[in-house]
Amino acid sequence: MHANNKQENLKVYDFLRSMDLWPQVLFLGIILCTLVVGASTLGYMKVGFMEVIRILAMEVLGQDRLGGNADPVIKAIVMDVRIPRILTAVAVGGTLAVSGAVFQGILLNPLADPYTLGVSAGAAFGASIALLLNIALLGSFNVPLFAFIGALFTLGVVMYLASSAGNFSSNNLILSGVIVAAILSAGISFLKYMADEQVSVIIFWLMGSLSAKSWTDVFILLFFSTLGVGVCLFFSRDLNLMSLGEKTAGSLGVDHSRMLPMLLVTASLMAAVCVSVSGIIGFVGLLVPHMARMATGPDNRRLIPVSFLCGAILLLSADTVTRAMLPVEVPIGVLTALIGGPFFCYIFRKRQTRQMKHGF
Repeated sequence: MHANNKQENLKVYDFLRSMDLWPQVLFLGIILCTLVVGASTLGYMKVGFMEVIRILAMEVLGQDRLGGNADPVIKAIVMDVRIPRILTAVAVGGTLAVSGAVFQGILLNPLADPYTLGVSAGAAFGASIALLLNIALLGSFNVPLFAFIGALFTLGVVMYLASSAGNFSSNNLILSGVIVAAILSAGISFLKYMADEQVSVIIFWLMGSLSAKSWTDVFILLFFSTLGVGVCLFFSRDLNLMSLGEKTAGSLGVDHSRMLPMLLVTASLMAAVCVSVSGIIGFVGLLVPHMARMATGPDNRRLIPVSFLCGAILLLSADTVTRAMLPVEVPIGVLTALIGGPFFCYIFRKRQTRQMKHGF
C-alpha cells in the first residue's frame, strides 16, 4: 500500500517537474484563442473582432457587469452557430492528436494513429447501419450512438484476436486491426450498395463534417476529451518507459501487461467519441504528433499537451477555411487528407534523408 502511494506521488511530482514547457503551451494557447475569436468573425455575415470578444465577455461575466446590449441576431450567430462548431473542431482535433501520440508510443510504430486498430471502420459501419435503417429512437443522437457502439465492438474484437495468454503484442494488435478494418470496409461497401438513393448521406458522413454542431456535442466532447487527456498525461511517464521495450519497462517498475491495454482502451475511446460526433477525419492523429515531436522531442510529458494544442489549431484552421473561405464547403475529412498527405510525405522523406546522412 505504501509502495503504491509512493509510486503515485512520484508520477504527480514527475508530471509537475516536466511542466517547464509552459512557454510553448502559453504560446500555442494564445494562438488557439486568437484563432477561436478570429474564426467567429468569419462567415456569411461578418462580425467585428472586438464585437465577438464583447459577446463572449458578456456570456462569461454577465451582461449587467459590462452594460449595454448586443444585437440578438449577431449574438445568436456567434453563440449558437459558430462557437459550438469552433469548440467542436478544437476538441476533436486536440483529442485525435493526443490519441495518435499515445498509439505511436504504445505500439512503437510511427505510422500508428487512432484508426490503426479499426476504430474508425467500426464507427463508420455503425453509423452506416443507423443511416441505412433510418432509426429514429434517439433523434439526432442515433448516428453518433451507433458509431460509438460500432467503434467499441470493433475494439473488443481486435483485442480478443490480438490477445495471447493475457498479453498483447504490438504486431498482433496492428495485424488484427488491419484484418477487422478490411472486413468492416467490405461491410460498409455492401451497406452503400443496399442504400441505393440514401448512399449520398452515408458517403457524406464518412467524409467527416463539423457542420450543425450544438452545445450538447461540445459538452460531450469536452467531458471525454478532458478525462482521456488527463489519464494519458498522468501515465505519460509510464508511456515513456514502455517505449524502451517490455523488458526494460518491467525492470523499471512498469506493469506492461496492465498499462498497455489501459492506454490502448483510453486512446481508442477518445478516438471513438470524436469519430461518432464528427465522422472520419484522417491524418490529424497521424501527422500532428510528428509535428509536435519536432519541437518537444519524444518525451510524452511534453508531447501530449503540445499535440493537443497543435491538433486543435490544425483542425480549427482547416474547418475555418472550408467553412468561410472556400466558395463551396468541402468535407473536413477530405481537406485534412489533402493537406496532411503531402505534408506527411515531406516529413517522412526528410527523416529518411537525415537517417541516410548520419548513416543509420
